Amino acid sequence: MAMGLASSRGARRGRGGRRRPMSEINVTPFVDVMLVLLIIFMVTAPLLTAGVPIDLPDSRAAQLSNEQQQVTISIDEAGYVYIDDAPVELGGLPQALESLPRAGGEGPDITLRADRALDYGRVMAVMGELNRAGLNRISLITNSATPASVNNRSSGAE
Repeated sequence: MAMGLASSRGARRGRGGRRRPMSEINVTPFVDVMLVLLIIFMVTAPLLTAGVPIDLPDSRAAQLSNEQQQVTISIDEAGYVYIDDAPVELGGLPQALESLPRAGGEGPDITLRADRALDYGRVMAVMGELNRAGLNRISLITNSATPASVNNRSSGAE
């Protein structure tokens, strides 16, 4: 136990031969539990940021600050749309966007995550629905590990 009394009856401790309780607390179990919790949070925190696995394109854009009221819309490689990890039925995106909470007449900030293998038209269709719903504050999410590769193509004959 963390606190206990001296076990010897005849031993004198301090003045007057009174037994004093031990005033030291054993913190080793507490530290062990805290280290285990720290490891659990370090492992699970990156998994909580994005639940839909998407191969994001690369970019050298500056990182955005985390806003309080954000909604993440993800489009996977097959073209399925998710709103904060919840799948949206085909053709149900306008109704799902209308049901988003709106504080003070403005909609939430939208972070759009789209797989790099998607057709440009599919991403633009989702952005068009966002615009139609009045959600005009859209941030496109990319990887920032490598510089973006730009292919310069001439519009004339080769």
